[in-house]
Amino acid sequence: MPDRFSLALLEINNLAPSFVVADRCAKTADVRILGIESADSAAQCIKLVGTVSAVAAAAEQGIELARRMGSDGLVSILPAPLDVTWELANPKPVLSPLLGSYDNRIPREESTMSATNALGLLETQGLVAALHATDDMLKSSNVVLAGKEKIGAAYVTIMVRGDVAAVQTAIEVGRQTVERLGGKLILADVIPRPHADLAKLLP
Repeated sequence: MPDRFSLALLEINNLAPSFVVADRCAKTADVRILGIESADSAAQCIKLVGTVSAVAAAAEQGIELARRMGSDGLVSILPAPLDVTWELANPKPVLSPLLGSYDNRIPREESTMSATNALGLLETQGLVAALHATDDMLKSSNVVLAGKEKIGAAYVTIMVRGDVAAVQTAIEVGRQTVERLGGKLILADVIPRPHADLAKLLP
């Protein structure tokens, strides 16, 4: 890794908030999202690469947003990390047989999202509310299911995409369903135009 690059690490509780924070970070400063790695718990580690000033500015904005969303967060800036540290921070994804998902979300070459698509995120603790809300969301609006991710401890993130108005309607319907069922809602949010780096991390 070139010496001029530095690494910012942001640990955020839960997957959906980490997607929202990563998007904000990428849009705030000239940084690249290296990946989002699970800590084998609800915590997710967002990894940003750029100059020291860029990753620091992005991390500051990201952690402020996380706290406003009610998510705990931890930030660390590594100026010009050693090669061995870089390798530890950039591992190949490993499939978790228990969860059926990879522990490290890294960018693919190309995104499957249109530049005009919005991303809707609905995260719950518990599968019943998540699945019922998904059915209601897909029936309520012209959106498509973009993915379902589990991160352990019964946390489930449902992702839908479509135009902004359709996604906003779907996520609001999903939130209402979870609350009506008495499920535990972690986050219901919409990213109008996800940054290209984030879009490449999505399933």
